[in-house]
Amino acid sequence: MKKQFLEVGQIVSTHGIKGEMRFNPWCDSPSFLKQFKTLYFDEKGEKSVGVIAARPHSNIVILKLEGVDSIEQAQLLRNKVLYINRSDVPADTVFIQDLIGCEVYDASTGKKYGVIKRVSENPANNIWHIVDESGEEHLFPAVKPFIEKIDTDNSIVKVKPIKGMFTAAEEIRDEN
Repeated sequence: MKKQFLEVGQIVSTHGIKGEMRFNPWCDSPSFLKQFKTLYFDEKGEKSVGVIAARPHSNIVILKLEGVDSIEQAQLLRNKVLYINRSDVPADTVFIQDLIGCEVYDASTGKKYGVIKRVSENPANNIWHIVDESGEEHLFPAVKPFIEKIDTDNSIVKVKPIKGMFTAAEEIRDEN
C-alpha cells in the first residue's frame, strides 16, 4: 500500500535572521518543492504548516514557513523531516519507494525479468536494480526510451530493453 504522506527532505540549518531555513530536498530537484503550499511535520499529516516561500539555492532549498519569523524559531526546527501529501502531486509522478517491489516484464514478449529491489540515483539517470528468479542482479537504466509503462498501483513495470541488457551474463557464460 502506498503511503499518503511522503518524506520530502530535512531542515538542516537556518538561513539569515528572519526565520528562513536551509532545506535538504530528497527529491529529483530542489525546484520540485516550489509547487507545495503545505508541508507536514509527521507521516500521518496531522501537523501541517503553510509554505510562504521555497526557492532553489544550488542543491538545497531556502524555505520560509508560516509562524517561523526568527532565527531562534528556525533553529528549533533544525533536523526536522518534512512530508508532502501524495494528493498534492500530479498523478503521473512516480516515487522511488513505489517502484521497489514492482515486477518487471518485457513489453513485447511478456517475459518476466525480475523485481526492482532498489534504485540508485545518478546524475544522468536513475538505475533500477532488478533481481531475477535466480537471484542475479541486473542494472537497468531508467530512461524513457527503455520504459513502456509504469503501473505502481499493480506493482508492474513494462520495459523495452535493448539486446544484452538482461542476457549479457548468460551470453558470457555460454561463450566459455
